[in-house]
Amino acid sequence: MMTETAKKYGGSLYELASEENQTDLVLDQLGTVLSLMKENPQYVKLLSEPSISKDDRIKLLDEAFGADMWPYLLNFLKLMCEKGYMAEVKGCAKEYRRLYNEAHGIVEATVTSAVALTDAQKNALHDKLERMKGKKVDMTCYVNPALIGGIRLDMDGKRYDGTAKERIDALNSIIKDTVV
Repeated sequence: MMTETAKKYGGSLYELASEENQTDLVLDQLGTVLSLMKENPQYVKLLSEPSISKDDRIKLLDEAFGADMWPYLLNFLKLMCEKGYMAEVKGCAKEYRRLYNEAHGIVEATVTSAVALTDAQKNALHDKLERMKGKKVDMTCYVNPALIGGIRLDMDGKRYDGTAKERIDALNSIIKDTVV
């Protein structure tokens, strides 16, 4: 669940990037920031540490991103740091991406399968989803062996579950509800 803070700040960042015609650049740079934060969770804690002065925390951001980052995005990160909202950056990026996708006619789809899909299967599924939606589909694939077989698709806030696990769970439910 996204917080109101993430919606507000992520939306404001998208609005600014849109006004400056920098939405693609910011989307790319936000991805880089999120990757670095995921790889280095201690860095986020450091940027949120109240015992370190705000000026020193801001300096850390300048040193890490200053030369290569769009200045408004760097200022956004500094603002989040100053307000103690570094933990909200991921949610802000999610809201930014949602607005970006909406503006560019892109639908996000998450496909989870019991075994890795081949490139041919991924391409066929991707093409089918794009034809179905009439939009560009940004598809991410995951593997979860617990699904036993089949695939699960999450798209447009809906889940389409064609996994063996789902079928087994449904059968178990029917059996439990059957009086013998």
